Amino acid sequence: MSTLFGVSESAVWQLVIIGVVGGVSMLSVALGLDRGIKRLSNLNIWMAVALLGFIVVAGSTLTVIKGTFESLGSYLMHLPELALWNDTFANTGWQSSWTVFYWAWTISWSPFVGIFIARISKGRTIRQFVSGVLAVPAGFSVIWFGIFGHSAFDIELNGEGGLVESVVEQGDIPGALFAFLDHFPASGFVSVVAIILVTIFFITSVDSAALVTDTMANGHEDFNPLGQRIFWAIATAVITATLLVFSGSGGLEALEQLVVLVGLPFFIMAYFQMYAIYRALREDASELPPMRTRRWKKVLPPEELQRRRDNHGESEEGAVVEPEAAEETPVMRDPYVDERVIGPPGTLSARTGSARLRSPGLTKPARPLNHQRRQREENGE
Repeated sequence: MSTLFGVSESAVWQLVIIGVVGGVSMLSVALGLDRGIKRLSNLNIWMAVALLGFIVVAGSTLTVIKGTFESLGSYLMHLPELALWNDTFANTGWQSSWTVFYWAWTISWSPFVGIFIARISKGRTIRQFVSGVLAVPAGFSVIWFGIFGHSAFDIELNGEGGLVESVVEQGDIPGALFAFLDHFPASGFVSVVAIILVTIFFITSVDSAALVTDTMANGHEDFNPLGQRIFWAIATAVITATLLVFSGSGGLEALEQLVVLVGLPFFIMAYFQMYAIYRALREDASELPPMRTRRWKKVLPPEELQRRRDNHGESEEGAVVEPEAAEETPVMRDPYVDERVIGPPGTLSARTGSARLRSPGLTKPARPLNHQRRQREENGE
């Protein structure tokens, strides 16, 4: 806004912008998922796709498309090396200032994003969820960075240039996007669209954060009171104003350091979450122990029984001529009845009945039933 409209970068304008973003986010949260957050998110995606298409059409289309495919192949080829690289010999500081920071940022951000996406994906299959969370965003990111990145390369190599000077030498990193858009037709209008796009990105992040925070504070209940949702949206805006305006650069730096510290415990907790989701999927798939069946005595065929009767020398004592059980009727249980008693209280296996069997060939004894259940079984109910 300072570049396009000459708005001063003062504390007053920062508070105004925070108030607008927080107010729209509060309204979106108040309207709920379908009427608020969903409509804003859909509008945001369509605007991003439209801006992406404009860059492709208005720029050097063939160079951008070819460069995107070539860069994707180069990335896939160098990915194993990049994943294991840790700046051992050069010690440039890049690893700690960039890679580790964004690693910790992503890990600390992932539980919130996971809860939100799971909330809006209720009813989807696991395959659809994984595709929507991993495959689609990763593919869109490859296209986004490829198109914008190679368009910038084309401006520097074959166009007017000047992006390096404005961004690197002058240090105007926030203005990089608008310096880039100045090389395209209708740059003023497109820059306004970009500002709206960035603003809606912030709004959707705030209202989804408010919804998830309220969900966690509400015990993950489906019902979220309106007052609570509005409270978390306001609280987010107040904390933002405190860090940006009143704390200056020191507040953001402290927040960045805190994120790096918090990322490590979340990294360890993620392995427990993986195990928990594995156990939950076992329970959801209704993995039950082998059913205990009743054993029966061996019955003589009618021909053998008649032969023994004709042969008076053979005794029929102990012969079973009709179906006869070898043991008492086992007490059957309904695995989905909550009234059963399963092991010590408090553990996941105790609450879900998903304790691991000792061996696939061994049958698991029936669990004891409580007194009321046993009485109903004895009365034939």
